[in-house]
Amino acid sequence: MKFTLIVAAVALMSAPAFAEDAVDAETVEKIEAMLASIECQMDPDDIEVEEDGYDLDDVICKGGDQFDIKLDKEFNEVSRRAE
Repeated sequence: MKFTLIVAAVALMSAPAFAEDAVDAETVEKIEAMLASIECQMDPDDIEVEEDGYDLDDVICKGGDQFDIKLDKEFNEVSRRAE
């Protein structure tokens, strides 16, 4: 019984952290459109919200190359690192 209560309490305490980092549907659409314009795609679950923009993990581009891409808040690419 104590274990169940502890697990439930931890889950409740960490829930707001996930909600704050959630990416809304409009933002996902804008990021996907930006990626399509450079012939890339990714799983929306790999979008991370950062203080200064977005971190896109495991972006696959034309030719099969994979990158981590950082975007600013206006969805401009600020860096790209090959994986």
